[in-house]
Amino acid sequence: MGYPDSFEGYMIKDQKNWTDFEKKEFKPKKFEDRDVDIKIECCGVCGSDVHTINGGWGDCPLPICVGHEVIGKAVKVGDKVTTIKVGDRVGVGAQIRACLECKLCKADQENYCPHMVDTYGAPYEDGTISQGGYSSHIRAHEYFTFKIPDNIPSTDAGPMMCAGITVWSPLVRAKVGPGKKVAILGVGGLGHFGILWAKALGAEVYALSHSPSKKPDALAMGAKEFILTSSKDWAKPWAFEFDFILNTADMTHTFNLQEYMSTLNVNGDFHNVGLPDKPLPTMMAQDFTPNGAKMGGSHIGNRPEMVAMLKLASEKGIKPFIETIDISEKGCAEAVERVSKNDVRYRFSLTGYEKVFGK
Repeated sequence: MGYPDSFEGYMIKDQKNWTDFEKKEFKPKKFEDRDVDIKIECCGVCGSDVHTINGGWGDCPLPICVGHEVIGKAVKVGDKVTTIKVGDRVGVGAQIRACLECKLCKADQENYCPHMVDTYGAPYEDGTISQGGYSSHIRAHEYFTFKIPDNIPSTDAGPMMCAGITVWSPLVRAKVGPGKKVAILGVGGLGHFGILWAKALGAEVYALSHSPSKKPDALAMGAKEFILTSSKDWAKPWAFEFDFILNTADMTHTFNLQEYMSTLNVNGDFHNVGLPDKPLPTMMAQDFTPNGAKMGGSHIGNRPEMVAMLKLASEKGIKPFIETIDISEKGCAEAVERVSKNDVRYRFSLTGYEKVFGK
């Protein structure tokens, strides 16, 4: 059939064989008045893609096409769309729909809407399962479709749609800026954005990592100091130091959390955006009392935050560390395998869409 009746994508049909991608057609949801059809140019590769297809986060609907860091051109807009026009270069992140009517949505908390639809692997009201951006096209609600500033390359903008906003939102909600000492835990796809954003917001930024090889990059991104957490008693010199720790690592289940918490200033926050496959380490209630520390987490960000993030990235010329791989069965497999091994500096964008899906 082909567009607009069907889209094509690289799909997984068995979580036990999570690197066996197959190019298949799938039917999108029905087109509605506020929908935007996007012909995809590139798509970032997120750790969420790996956790979903390999079963780390449990079962998922199959077959599935993952990818929620989508950049492309709007090729069709609904009759009630006001923010996007045909021909605009746009992006879509990890959320593709919300009710926009509940108290959360009306308070700019649509990223916590109980009726939200994730960009892939989630059911619409009619039973259609959303499919992601390792594909020819995506159909998105205009509220979750964002115009990309002209001076941000598409391969840079893609990873901002999930990795970027996932760390931007907690930083700005914590009022990170001048006078704040912020530690970014983990220098990877999420963490490198954390350093870039925190520095751009005016904070004093420290990078925490168990990998000494990450030091030159972390300093180049804007960290004032690099703290090696694999060294003995690393936390002692940093007691009561940080106002905010943004934990971007997905190996938190292996951490001595009490050590990390000890580096927080009084009433400081340890905030999780890395989401491991395994439970957090056991802690006692009294572990929070020496400095009145708090622990929390968050899920992506809202529309105003995404718009502000893209504006700052454009104005300050912020350049993430991106590698590219051409999309194909082999390319998708290589990308997810390497992400699972943390073998990327520091985010992938899949490219070459016209070669496999046509113009």
